Amino acid sequence: MTPLPRFHRLPAERQEAILAVARAHFAEHGPASASYNKIIEAAGFSKTAAYQYFDGREDLLAAVLDDVLDRLLGVLGPWTPARDEVDFWARLEAGSHALAAHLHAHPDDLALADAAVGRARDGVWLGWFGAVVQDGRRLGFIRTDVDPDLLAGATAAVMRAADAWALSVLRAAPAERPTAPVVPGGEQVWSLLRGLWSGAADGGAGRAH
Repeated sequence: MTPLPRFHRLPAERQEAILAVARAHFAEHGPASASYNKIIEAAGFSKTAAYQYFDGREDLLAAVLDDVLDRLLGVLGPWTPARDEVDFWARLEAGSHALAAHLHAHPDDLALADAAVGRARDGVWLGWFGAVVQDGRRLGFIRTDVDPDLLAGATAAVMRAADAWALSVLRAAPAERPTAPVVPGGEQVWSLLRGLWSGAADGGAGRAH
């Protein structure tokens, strides 16, 4: 489910403007409740014109969620092999901070992130975490007794929950919130990941050597 070809022939600025309006409506009212008619009215075209760009409401929602996912992946950037374990953790932490800062600055993306990740095209979101897990295995500190796809999914869930939690903590004290937020509780997040990746529950039996 993707926009019709005519949408992609619009100038890039017009495409982004339409998606931005739709993103705001879906974020405010929820993917299941936002009004298609109100979205297209706010975007500045008629219902007849809208059907030249999208097959309908679900098609527009899919385009918005794909765009949100692209924005999140753009913040993270591609994962490339780390030099060593220290470099691995430093880059993972930097990516987490960058993603939390982006979600902090873009509440519409935060509101729609779960839905966007949930319908990720061809597993591209999980693919990013799959590359992280594969790299940690190469470096010898991520367990090998769990299927890599399952471990990548569990890793993605931990990181998504950590980002949402960190943002809720920051929102709880807006007067003290810095312009570029520092993710609170970082050590708790890394402790969760170390336990997940090392097989701490079974005494580390699954740890790679």
